[in-house]
Amino acid sequence: MSIVDAPFSLPAPREGCPFDPPPGYREPAPASRVSLWDGTPCWLLTAYQDVRTALTDRRFSADARHPGFPFLSPGRRELVTDKPSFLRLDDPEHSRLRRMLTTDFLIKRVDAMRPQIQRIVDERLDAMLALGSPVDLVAELALPVPSLVICDLLGVPYADHDFFQEQSRRLLDNAASADSVRQALDRLTGYLRELATAKRERFAGAGEELAEADGILAKLAVREDLTVAEVASNGLLLLLAGHETTANMTSLSTLALLRNPEQAERLRADPTLVRGAVEELLRYLTIVHTGLPRVALEDVELGGVAIAAGEGVLCMLATANRDEELFADGSALDVERDARRHLAFGFGVHQCLGQPLARAELQIILETLLRRLPALRLAIPFEEVDFRTDALIYGIRELPVAW
Repeated sequence: MSIVDAPFSLPAPREGCPFDPPPGYREPAPASRVSLWDGTPCWLLTAYQDVRTALTDRRFSADARHPGFPFLSPGRRELVTDKPSFLRLDDPEHSRLRRMLTTDFLIKRVDAMRPQIQRIVDERLDAMLALGSPVDLVAELALPVPSLVICDLLGVPYADHDFFQEQSRRLLDNAASADSVRQALDRLTGYLRELATAKRERFAGAGEELAEADGILAKLAVREDLTVAEVASNGLLLLLAGHETTANMTSLSTLALLRNPEQAERLRADPTLVRGAVEELLRYLTIVHTGLPRVALEDVELGGVAIAAGEGVLCMLATANRDEELFADGSALDVERDARRHLAFGFGVHQCLGQPLARAELQIILETLLRRLPALRLAIPFEEVDFRTDALIYGIRELPVAW
């Protein structure tokens, strides 16, 4: 298929149910040729098995510096090529940097954080209740909880949250110009470089173990095999991923349960279902609607088409997680479904490092919210909910609720 025959240009327009992937991502064949913002052709993979294969096959690269790597906007190109984190590197660079952080997100380590996360959730809910309804769930709960947790984990002052959240919004805005993204990137990385430098000086000679007590940033900063720029780059990835993703999943999950009250009642009646329900919500909502980018390093046959070396590929997690061959009636939310094979965190060596923390936060937030606010309801018509359709991470800008 030539580029002039491409069925649509990315990103696809949103239509229909806001919880569903845009129809344009679901209508093409399992592997279809589409057009990027600058007219560059790219392959769209939509079937579960094809997506999973592309995310594990070493013939596809996650390194954004390779020619042909697909970018959804000039801003996305600026963000991932200027100061790439390990997310946009291949092995051995990828594994070298990732291994430095693996122990911080082990399930055992995250489980030890659960009482602290529960305390933060209860405190935010207490403050929200004190305000009286209606309130914006995003501003009062969904955003503060993961921000407080990741700031504490990294050793970043929460007092600076307005600054880094504003820069984060600009970085993740698909419509942002390259200049706007570059400015936000410079500000945020400059902030993290200064913080890392201060921590490196403070803990000089103290050793990694003592520095770790101050947070991940200090632990990285004292390593002699990392430059301050590398510390800042990986700190940026953790800071962005640590609050934006969970915040949007929290607000979307709450709204999905409010729209499916029988599902919420099942969870209230049996809180032990919450862990499985979080997996189902991750599958059902899959907030990375624009897919995970890869580039073919050699010719590959996949999805019934020939993908040539140097051609970009977008692995559409949202459509893969609705694949009827794996998830029957996948467009429906079912909190008792076994959704553990979902790809919401990606798959293979690049799958989300922080997924144990994200799961714990979502489980605690949703269980506590449903238990403490049994009469929770939308304070505006559903049709007036302001969805974030222009960002790398799909979500909600404001969610007015009452009880």
